[in-house]
Amino acid sequence: VMFFKLYCLTVMTLVAATYTVALRYTRTVSTEMYFSTTAVCITEVIKLFLSVIILAKETSSLGRLVASLRENVCGNPKELLKLSIPSVVYAVQNNMAFLALSNLDAAVYQVTYQLKIPCTALCTVLMLNRSLSKLQWFSVFMLCGGVTLVQWKPAETSNVQIEQNPFLGFVYIAVAVLCSGFAGVYFEKVLKSSDTSLWVRNIQMYLSGIIVTLAGVYASDGTRVIEKGFLYGYTPWVWFVIFLASVGGLYTSVVVKYTDNIMKGFSAAAAIVLSTAASVILFGLQITATFASGALLVCVSIYIYGLPKQDTTKLVTDTDVKNTKEKLIAV
Repeated sequence: VMFFKLYCLTVMTLVAATYTVALRYTRTVSTEMYFSTTAVCITEVIKLFLSVIILAKETSSLGRLVASLRENVCGNPKELLKLSIPSVVYAVQNNMAFLALSNLDAAVYQVTYQLKIPCTALCTVLMLNRSLSKLQWFSVFMLCGGVTLVQWKPAETSNVQIEQNPFLGFVYIAVAVLCSGFAGVYFEKVLKSSDTSLWVRNIQMYLSGIIVTLAGVYASDGTRVIEKGFLYGYTPWVWFVIFLASVGGLYTSVVVKYTDNIMKGFSAAAAIVLSTAASVILFGLQITATFASGALLVCVSIYIYGLPKQDTTKLVTDTDVKNTKEKLIAV
C-alpha cells in the first residue's frame, strides 16, 4: 500500500510540475498562439472519456455501464444541475491558469498557487463545519507570508520575450485559487452526501463542464475560432499540456481517496522545487533571496499544515495535566 501511495504521489508531483512548466512554455513561444479556452474544453472531453472507461471497468459489464449512465446522467437532471456548479467554477479556474501563466513565471505560479490551501481550509470550515487546529491556522498565515515574499519582487526571467503583466498574473491566480477552494470542498460535500461512485460523479461534472467550457470558447474567442478553426495554433506541446491536465484532474480525485494531507503537501513542495529548477534551466529564471525564502516558507507551512491533528491536541492535554498536578502540589 505504501508503495502504491508513493507511486500516486510521484506521478502527481511530476504531473503538477511538468504541467506548469509546459503550459508556461506554450504561452511564451512566439509561434501562432492557440486559444486557451479550446484547450480547457478538450481537457473536459478527455476527462469525460477516461471517466467512462474507468466506470466501465468498475461496473465490469456493458449492460450495467449503460444502466448506470442512464440512471445517473439521463434520469437525474437534478444531480447534473447540482454538479454544474463546481464545473462552472472549475472551468473558470482552468481558464485562469492559462491566463496566469501567460503573465507569470512557472515557479512563481507554482508557489503562489499554494494559496489554495488556506482557501480550501476556509471553505472547509464554512461549508463542512470542520475546525482547524491553532497550528494549522499558524501554517496558513505562514504560507501567505511566503507567497507575499515571492510576489513582492517577482523573479526576473531572461529568456522570455513576450509582454507580461505580473500584477495581472497574480489577480488571475487569486481567482483560480478561490475557485479551487470552493469547487474542491463543494465536490467533496456532494461525494460524501451519497454513496454514488466517484466516477459517476466525475461523469456528471465533466458533462456539464463540456457545455460550460464550450460556452466559454464562444463567449471569449467565438469569432476568431470560427475564422481560424478550433485547433488553431496547436502544437505537440499544447496537446501534451492538455494530456497532463486531463490525467492530473483524474489523478487528483484518486489521490484524495488514497492519501492524506501530509503526502499531498510533500507532493506540492516537491513540485515547487522541480518547477523552479526547470524555470532556471528553460526560462533563465534568476532566483532572488526573497523568492528563495518565500518558497521555503511555503514548503515548511505546507508540511506543518499537514501534521496530524490529534497530536497537537494530545500535547495540549498532557501539558495541561502536568500544570494541574504542579498546581495541586504547590497548594
